[in-house]
Amino acid sequence: MDLQFLGGAGEIGRSALLIDDSLLLDYGMETSTPLRYPVGDVDPDAVVVSHGHLDHAGAVPALLAGDARPPIHWTPPTRDLATVLAKDTLKLHGTSPQVPFTDEHVRRVSQVSETHGYREPFEAAGYEITFFDAGHIPGSAHVLIDDGDTRLLYTGDFHTASQRLVAGTTARPDADVVVTESTYADVTHDPRTAVEERFVDLLRTTVWEGGTVVVPAFAIGRTQEVMLICEAHDVDCYVDGMGTRVTDLFRRHPDFVRDSDALRRAASHARVVDGRDGQRERIAAQNTVVVTTSGMLSGGPAMTYVPAIADNPVNAVALTGYQVEGTPGRDLLETGSAEFDGRVLPVSARVEQFDFSAHADDAGLRSVLEAYRDSEVLVVHGDDCAGFASDLRADGFDADAPAVGDEHTV
Repeated sequence: MDLQFLGGAGEIGRSALLIDDSLLLDYGMETSTPLRYPVGDVDPDAVVVSHGHLDHAGAVPALLAGDARPPIHWTPPTRDLATVLAKDTLKLHGTSPQVPFTDEHVRRVSQVSETHGYREPFEAAGYEITFFDAGHIPGSAHVLIDDGDTRLLYTGDFHTASQRLVAGTTARPDADVVVTESTYADVTHDPRTAVEERFVDLLRTTVWEGGTVVVPAFAIGRTQEVMLICEAHDVDCYVDGMGTRVTDLFRRHPDFVRDSDALRRAASHARVVDGRDGQRERIAAQNTVVVTTSGMLSGGPAMTYVPAIADNPVNAVALTGYQVEGTPGRDLLETGSAEFDGRVLPVSARVEQFDFSAHADDAGLRSVLEAYRDSEVLVVHGDDCAGFASDLRADGFDADAPAVGDEHTV
C-alpha cells in the first residue's frame, strides 16, 4: 500500500490519509483562523470516515464538487453528525471563500452515503473494510483495510476507558500496519470516577451557596456525557446550543450508545433552552447549572452565559474539555479573563477544568499498541507525534511519525 498523509500528521486537525491514490480515510478541517484543509488535490474512488468530528469529517462535502461522486462509507451516527456539522459550518461562514463546499454539495452527501455497522465487512475501492467500535463517541470506528496482502488498521480517535455515553474500545484486529492517533500520549488521565465526583461537588456546592454554574461543553459527546452525569447524580440542569440537536441524533441510534435508556432519562431530566425572549439572561440569574456550547468559549450561547455570571465569585465556570491555545477558554484558564463579543472581560467567577477526555491517555494508547509489537506503527494526530514514535522505538516498536505531505509505502 502507498500511503499519502494529506493532513493530521504531526498535528491535530484536518485528518486525511490517501491509500494507493484510491481510498481516502477521513477528510477533516482544522478550525483555525483561517480554516485549514488537507493538502493537495484528491479524487478518490471511495471515502471512509472514522467518526463525526470536524477534524475528521468536516470537509467531506467538498469531495463532491464538480462531477466527482465517490461513495462515502461510515456508520449511521457518523453520517448524521457530518451532515449537521457541514450545515453548521455553512451557517457560521456562509459563502466565505474559507469554505470549499456549498449547500448543494451537502445535499449530494446523502446520494452517495453508504452506512455500515461494526464488524460487518464491506467492499470499497477494491479493499475489504471492517469497522470496529473505537469507544470515542457514538459511531466512532477503528477502520481495518485489507487489500489481500496487507492489513492496515487506522485507529481514528479512540478511548480504552468507558464513559457514560460509550464503552471503551476492546477491539484488537490483526494488522500488519497501524496508523494510530496520539492526542494524549504524554498524559495520564485521572480516574473517571474521581473526576466525576469533583465535578458534581462543584455543581452542588455552587448552587447550594446561591451561585450559577456554566458548563461549556462540546456539542458532540461531551454535552451528552455531562447530561448523563447530572441525571445520575440528580443535579438539575439546563442544556443549550447545538448539543441539544446532537442528543436527539444519538437517541435515534440507540445501538451506538452504551445505555440508551440512561440517555433517554438524561434528555428528559435536562431542561432545553431555545434562547428566545431573554430566556438565557433569566436562566443565568438563577441558582442552577447550564450546559452549553461552545466548549472552548469561542462562540455559541456560552458567549451570553459567561459574561452574565462573570462578576460574582460565588458563580463558577466548569470547563469540561481541552482548551486549545489561543481560544477564549484557554485565556480564561491562564489569565482569568477572556474576550467576549470583542471586549476582554475579567471573570471573578471560579474557573475549574475537568478532564472528561474521550481520547486514550499514554497507558491507554500503549494497551492497544501492545497487541501490535510485530507490526509497523505510524503515529499521527498529536502535538508531539515524533516524540511518541521515539518513545515507542525505545520500547522495541517499529514506529515512525510522518509529516503532512509525506508518502510512505507499507
